[in-house]
Amino acid sequence: MNYLAHLLLAQPNTDSRIGNLLGDFYHGTRLELLSPAVAAGLYNHRAVDWFTDQHPQVRAARLLFSPEVRRFSPIALDMLFDFCLIKHWKHFFASDFNSYKAQLYRQLQNDLPQMPDSMARTFKAVTEQDWFGRYAQLEGIQQALRRMALHGRFTARYASIADELPELQAETEAVFLEFFPQLQSFIQQAAIEQQPLLAFERYSKATGKDQSNTA
Repeated sequence: MNYLAHLLLAQPNTDSRIGNLLGDFYHGTRLELLSPAVAAGLYNHRAVDWFTDQHPQVRAARLLFSPEVRRFSPIALDMLFDFCLIKHWKHFFASDFNSYKAQLYRQLQNDLPQMPDSMARTFKAVTEQDWFGRYAQLEGIQQALRRMALHGRFTARYASIADELPELQAETEAVFLEFFPQLQSFIQQAAIEQQPLLAFERYSKATGKDQSNTA
């Protein structure tokens, strides 16, 4: 899942937001120095990713992409799921998306001083450039993938996968509408962040991973 979904599946506090986002930025971070609440958020992030990656419908959706770009399909699908989440917001949440987004941006701005540098730079851009507003349009997802291509070795392939999104929109939306409630239920039942000191044990139980195999 991408940034918006991870934030929605976090708890409404700074430690949880940072921990749930840290899953994409923790390299170089000494995990043993994290507070229990931030570590619990990190394990929650990992549980979300584990459930998503092993889900049969998500795996099938990745195969919808052409063989030439399929290796990049997890990234594209994660971003496309953020688009689906915003488009079908009222299906899952009673709040107005724009109101939620404005409040979330204010919270993330306040969280910036406590984030690692790379994360802070990213979420400063998220809030100032309204990434989540752009994700409300399929063209915004395509533009984001093409921007990523400018900074990597696979420019043509990222551009190609962006071009495939309109053809796959209907099928991926159908997958998302079935998959996301299952993810919400899994995270709710796992309750990884409810008792931060037991988070590692709860993460291992929820994902079926042996504790000795993960930091």
